[in-house]
Amino acid sequence: MIKLKRVYDPPSEDDGYRILVDRLWPRGLPKSKARIDLWLRDIAPSNELRKWFSHKPERWEEFKKRYREELKNKEELLRKLIELEKHYGVITLLYAAKDREHNNAVVLREVLEEIKSEKNI
Repeated sequence: MIKLKRVYDPPSEDDGYRILVDRLWPRGLPKSKARIDLWLRDIAPSNELRKWFSHKPERWEEFKKRYREELKNKEELLRKLIELEKHYGVITLLYAAKDREHNNAVVLREVLEEIKSEKNI
């Protein structure tokens, strides 16, 4: 199971393995309080794409398209996330954005679920 959670939300036992999928460390969050098992910054959107999107909902569809294109070059990292889910049963993709519906973790989970479906995992 792949869950999504805002990194600022309190950690819980049912989060499983917690993975930060943002390129930048969340503002104002001490590493000691974050309870992050892995920071996978290289799976995040490029700086150029992140800055262009700027969390503007009107750019969401184009952001999704562009981020999916970037993810095509990150097969090894995608495979790593799928392996972590297999190993731990539950992984939680953590993101800092305030918008829970329009952020890179949403797209990343969609892509991971598609890969698992295609490969019958």
